Amino acid sequence: MALTMSVDEAAMLSEALDELLKHAEGLCTLVIDQNGKCLARRGLTRTIDCDALAALVAGSFASTRAIAKMVGESEFTVLFHQGEKEHIHNSLVDDDTILTVLFDDRTTVGMVRLCSKEAAKKIRTILSQARCRTSEPPDEASSREAATETGHRIDDIFGKG
Repeated sequence: MALTMSVDEAAMLSEALDELLKHAEGLCTLVIDQNGKCLARRGLTRTIDCDALAALVAGSFASTRAIAKMVGESEFTVLFHQGEKEHIHNSLVDDDTILTVLFDDRTTVGMVRLCSKEAAKKIRTILSQARCRTSEPPDEASSREAATETGHRIDDIFGKG
């Protein structure tokens, strides 16, 4: 379903992400849909290909969903990647949305996780309001197009195609 946010909803979403960055001491944050589209971004995102990152995060959650089922879980709701200097915390906001926070050693994964959980509640409410206003049923062609576009982005990243 195509998500259309009002100006007020977009402002509330930006405010929630800014608050998350401030309290978690993150570098940047993204809101990503399950098709790999970046819905919102805040913080230091100029040096990051946010569209590619969104596609990879969505793909990572898709494969992790299969792993969860293999071990008897319905879903893993948090993915954490620890690097030498920078780290990524991904958490499900709802069935359709992922919250991603990039951070460094100025903060802890525990603080990011706590702040992300609080931000996810606000984001879920904002997105729910926006989705309630969207009355059109999902268009199969646009869903296929979004999935194809995500696949092409991932192929570009890995030099395929």
